[in-house]
Amino acid sequence: MRRLLAPAALVLLLVAPAAAAPLSLAPTERAAVTINVADLLANEPRLPLPVRQRSESLVAYYQTGNGQLLWVGTSRMDDFVSRVAAAELDGLDPQSYPAAQLGKLAEAAGRTDARGRAIIELYFSAAFLEYASDIRVGRLLPRKVDPNFFLQKRTIDEVQALSQLGQTRSLGAFFDGWQPQSRDYAGLKKALADYIAIAGFGGWPSVPLGDTLKPGMVDPRVERLRTRLAVTDPTPAGGALYDDALVAVVKSFQRRHGLEADGLVGKGTIAALNVPVEERIAEITVAMERWRWMPESLGRDHLIVNIAGFDLKRIKGGKVVDRMNVVVGKPYNRTPVFSDRVRYLEFNPYWNVPTSIAIKEELPKLQANPAARQAAGFEAVLGDKVYQLTQIDWSQYGPGNFPFLIRQRPGPNNALGRVKFMFPNQFNVYLHDTPSRSLFGEASRAFSHGCVRLSRPLDLAAEVLETTPGWNRGRIDAVVAGGDRTVVNLATPLPIHITYLTAWVDDGTPNFRNDIYEQDAKLIAALQGRQIAW
Repeated sequence: MRRLLAPAALVLLLVAPAAAAPLSLAPTERAAVTINVADLLANEPRLPLPVRQRSESLVAYYQTGNGQLLWVGTSRMDDFVSRVAAAELDGLDPQSYPAAQLGKLAEAAGRTDARGRAIIELYFSAAFLEYASDIRVGRLLPRKVDPNFFLQKRTIDEVQALSQLGQTRSLGAFFDGWQPQSRDYAGLKKALADYIAIAGFGGWPSVPLGDTLKPGMVDPRVERLRTRLAVTDPTPAGGALYDDALVAVVKSFQRRHGLEADGLVGKGTIAALNVPVEERIAEITVAMERWRWMPESLGRDHLIVNIAGFDLKRIKGGKVVDRMNVVVGKPYNRTPVFSDRVRYLEFNPYWNVPTSIAIKEELPKLQANPAARQAAGFEAVLGDKVYQLTQIDWSQYGPGNFPFLIRQRPGPNNALGRVKFMFPNQFNVYLHDTPSRSLFGEASRAFSHGCVRLSRPLDLAAEVLETTPGWNRGRIDAVVAGGDRTVVNLATPLPIHITYLTAWVDDGTPNFRNDIYEQDAKLIAALQGRQIAW
């Protein structure tokens, strides 16, 4: 048996001088290549590493499944080389794929024999499977990037990918159907192309720091502000006067960057204006990666919480029908990323204080003034007995010696408000109302212990229960007014997805937010450190 060259020397497979590679092979030539593919997979232990890593799938397609040749003698080779070279447009890293090597192999395909073409066929298929996996399910496992990402590991069916490619009219059509099919992903991909184009033209100018620009002011920096905004936002021409038309553009910019939309151009707004386009590209790219981690189907009807965006969207029939501000976990009490199903709602709920909070936060208050905590609706439970807080000598308890469950009775001061949405999970995280309404007016809303507080909880309750017989807003209001704890099981559990996205697109408009948990930074570092042996 003829030994194969080392992977680095694959392009030297020029064993038979010939003209440039034909776009098609004669039936006898295709048959010879097919025979050699089968022989190589069965008998050659020194195939290039990428081929050996995917040998099981390649055997299943080319041998067991009698799959057709996908690359040699077709235009797919050149199309794939072009796709890989422009991987940035897919939110991937061109340096992670052997575009140059694939290009040389494509050229060599017309100057080698059937066995050389078989090697090239397998190498292209291995590279294709790597790219197909990356574009569909992501390049990294979520938990390896951040322990607060609790998403299920996803893989592709590699044999299906090869078979589907063979049945698709073009490589572009294959990837159009293979990549995540959500509108959110498509919007990000379009925004990515736009921002890459902006980068190609040199990005945008910075706006100098200085006194806060206020409506009606005349300042030479206003012209620089106009020039900067014109790159990303429709901006009217004008001079150094900060006029009403420009104020409207600034407010729009502030809204889509999560800033207070007051029209004042101070340090925060200037900082957002001066973020380099390369950083915005990175934010879009990691958002696309996170969408690849999401379940294949989110559900035709579902809820989606964006931690970094401090908002919740209700999706019905594939369309956004409601959205509201939310409060999420503090950076040291992070809301985890995961998917589940809302199974029941609890009106006028008790708040069972988590043990960690009870010991760290409630116990010092109990030791100082148990009567005040009792007046706030708290009580202690031990076994099946309920105790008034003033009955207990709290000085004798501490970490490692705290047998009580502390809970707060339903009422106007209850930390969970009037309703909570339950999707029982290992993190003890859920959606709920809150008596602390002022926080929803803040631009940045990371204030909770990890649960998600809703700005309009009863509106959402009515929407979620609309398919549960006997429930409407009138009955909900009556139950809440009655004050009794009431549990309502959903007729159909509703999927909920808690995500972390610092970039997204609404109605064609890119939005960006601060990386409050520094998870973008972790993911970017992990992607930059990703190594693939070609």
